[in-house]
Amino acid sequence: MSWRGARALTVPDRAGTQSARPRTVVFPLALILSASLSVQPHHTIGEHAAVPRRLAFSPDAKLLATSSVDGTVKLWRAGDWSLVRTLTHPAALTAVAFSPDGQTLASSSYDGNVRLWRVQDGTLLRTMTGHAATAWSVAFSPDGERLASSGEDKTVRIWRAGDGALLHTLTGHTLNVWSVAFSPDGKHLVSGSFDRSVKVWRADTGALERTLTGHKQAVVGVAVSPDGQLIASGSDDSSVRLWRLSDGKLLRTLTGDSDHVYSVAFSPDGQWLASSGRERGALGALWGQLSGARRRGAHGKTVRLWRLSDGALVQALSGHAGNVFSVTFSPDGKWLATSSEDKTVKVWTVSAR
Repeated sequence: MSWRGARALTVPDRAGTQSARPRTVVFPLALILSASLSVQPHHTIGEHAAVPRRLAFSPDAKLLATSSVDGTVKLWRAGDWSLVRTLTHPAALTAVAFSPDGQTLASSSYDGNVRLWRVQDGTLLRTMTGHAATAWSVAFSPDGERLASSGEDKTVRIWRAGDGALLHTLTGHTLNVWSVAFSPDGKHLVSGSFDRSVKVWRADTGALERTLTGHKQAVVGVAVSPDGQLIASGSDDSSVRLWRLSDGKLLRTLTGDSDHVYSVAFSPDGQWLASSGRERGALGALWGQLSGARRRGAHGKTVRLWRLSDGALVQALSGHAGNVFSVTFSPDGKWLATSSEDKTVKVWTVSAR
């Protein structure tokens, strides 16, 4: 899909209403005219021996990295989806992220460590230790100079990517911190926690700027829009919430059926949001799923596509035979990738209609 050609579109300032001073965002003209998105099955990857966790496309969209509780990261060539390389870890993996230049891959794992790998040949460059328990997520800053990680030890840590030095330890969450995301300008870091809150931090100093509350259960996934104006948070309370980054104001709440939301991802143009999760079951069952356990009856349309201009659900994707842990768009907007407890990764084609 091409994102070229654009026009301005007014976005409501709060759920269900139009603000007196609406915010103007530039969206691709073709997608506005179509007012919808078509996502279709393309390919299924089933090479992991256990549940694949979070996914990441390389900045040039030529590689897809998949992390798994089988202790491996696998790199796949986009297009034919052939296996390029396998990186083996001593512990189960939770997340993976590419550096902005695409040369380095970061991984987080159950042993609490964060590892950096050279993409070209799979060489382990360094291991960062510090989390007292499982490290749940990793994210590079837009300039590639820093790396953020979050953990079961209730902390967010900011590392210097060049030498692995710990720069800041961010405290304030009272339970596991599931996910982190940098703003596109690199000035802010957003975290989501089991304590039901979203926190916004100053990325340069680690100072807490604000705490966003309202979710009724754990916040498992967070993302920042490409223009840096919106935060999306996905929660086990069955909702996705959209917040304004600048002041933390809640703009909209998205709900659909009975999903518990694990992952959220903005499309490259910022007009669409993908969410994934599980359909039912107690929060405690999440622990079994993270270790690869299957649950009966957890089937159905657990990936959803939302139009951000009005919060409409435009498509629900079926195909996975289990809960869907992660969803991500490729940077060029051509692909959507999802990972599931059914031990598969699915790649979907994305087009306007």
